[in-house]
Amino acid sequence: MIERLRGAPARLEEHCRSVAPNVLTLQANGRWSMQENAGHLLDLETLVQQRINEYLGGAQALHAADMSNRKTYDASYNEVPVELILNTFRRLRTETVAQLDSLEPDIFGRVALHPRLNCDMRLVDMIFFQAEHDDYHLTRISELRRSLPQILVTGADTK
Repeated sequence: MIERLRGAPARLEEHCRSVAPNVLTLQANGRWSMQENAGHLLDLETLVQQRINEYLGGAQALHAADMSNRKTYDASYNEVPVELILNTFRRLRTETVAQLDSLEPDIFGRVALHPRLNCDMRLVDMIFFQAEHDDYHLTRISELRRSLPQILVTGADTK
């Protein structure tokens, strides 16, 4: 599971680098743009770190996520340079992975209540849950990129 988290920044960069800014910020059907999806992953990394610390501190319940995603909407990620989003996500995710790499195996079995799912979740399960969340948004970014004509994505003629 840690490897899935470790690989997310590279996958995100692969999807977003060398894509024209007007394509990265294009919203389809009122849904988040590629860049907003990337920013959302960045926003949630602090929640992941907070929850890991809650497991380490022996918390009975995990901090609840803001299901309205207000932080992502308020950040106006389409107005932020994509490199800042990518670099900050890589830095925070590297911190997360380093912390997980330093833990003893038995810590991954610690349990706390997941507030939205209303069930006990081990740390390893929370990591899996986050990796699945990463994959959802990375897939969405990939879908957006593939749905656009190639000339818009690369800015070059494909002949």
